[in-house]
Amino acid sequence: MQKSKLTDFTNGWIVGNFNPSIIKTDQFEFALKKYQAGDVENKHYHKIAKEITVVASGVFIMNNHSLKEGDILTLEPGELGEFQCIKDGYTAVIKIPGASNDKYII
Repeated sequence: MQKSKLTDFTNGWIVGNFNPSIIKTDQFEFALKKYQAGDVENKHYHKIAKEITVVASGVFIMNNHSLKEGDILTLEPGELGEFQCIKDGYTAVIKIPGASNDKYII
């Protein structure tokens, strides 16, 4: 058994081809990201990876859509994504494949 804390990892990224990680793989990446109201993610895209964001709690504006607990936003490669946290919360994010250096900030 291995016990960890989310704070032991970079921005909640716990699985992927980076250190530290619980599982080191380039097949996919997984994060549980914590946000406070007012936090933003800059507009970006991925050339290779599909990004799936599940709102676990809180309220977010993502690509001009209001999202709350249970909502899912899927971005295809090349599709721009940006968001703002409106109410403190968490998102679960999966990137497939786990393509290193595949985040392009606009």
